[in-house]
Amino acid sequence: MISTQLARALRDSGLVWHPIAGDAFLIDKLELDAEVFILSDMTVEAHEFSTGTVLGFNGTTEWALDSVAIDDALWLPHESQLRELLRGAFGSLEASADGFRVSASIATEELIFEAEDAADAYARAVLALIDASLDDPLPGLDDELPTAP
Repeated sequence: MISTQLARALRDSGLVWHPIAGDAFLIDKLELDAEVFILSDMTVEAHEFSTGTVLGFNGTTEWALDSVAIDDALWLPHESQLRELLRGAFGSLEASADGFRVSASIATEELIFEAEDAADAYARAVLALIDASLDDPLPGLDDELPTAP
């Protein structure tokens, strides 16, 4: 699963979450950020209102929580969702001695993104793609963006 740090970096880069069943998220508050929730038609549903999207907790007795605004939730995209976000920029995913390596063609360069987890390698590539599309490096994320091989 993607790291919380990279999920926050994706959100802060402008990646917009459109919740669907099966999506993983956490409530991005210090006291609740250890619990991962999965959107489901049975337990947690996204409700669209004119004021924004609210995640409703249906029949949950373990939490004194009825709903949470989407702005208070942090999407933890799955590996397949991150690969889909790369679209045509995606080159390959390979196992490496230290984890995984994703290659992607971004801004006419073939770049390599490495991480212990495949989802994190994909997330690093998506961050670089967003950065390149904005043509403006994201402040504070220099350590998340790789250099060309």
